[in-house]
Amino acid sequence: MKRLASTLTVAALALLAACTDMTPRQQGTMSGAGMGALGGAGIAAIAGGDAWTGAAIGGIAGGIAGNIKGGRQQQSGW
Repeated sequence: MKRLASTLTVAALALLAACTDMTPRQQGTMSGAGMGALGGAGIAAIAGGDAWTGAAIGGIAGGIAGNIKGGRQQQSGW
């Protein structure tokens, strides 16, 4: 169990470090997809559906919304 926690921690830090060179649109897409997948899986699990399907649908919807928001931030120079 301790090894799994260490591996997940290193993977999370590597993903965070990889986000430093992204444009606002790319960052918005990735964060939106991640949050959407977590939310979709949680809602599907609570509602009694398939969590994987909820994660896929939530990830797609969140990625699209994040892409739009990041694109607007990029255009405004924020």
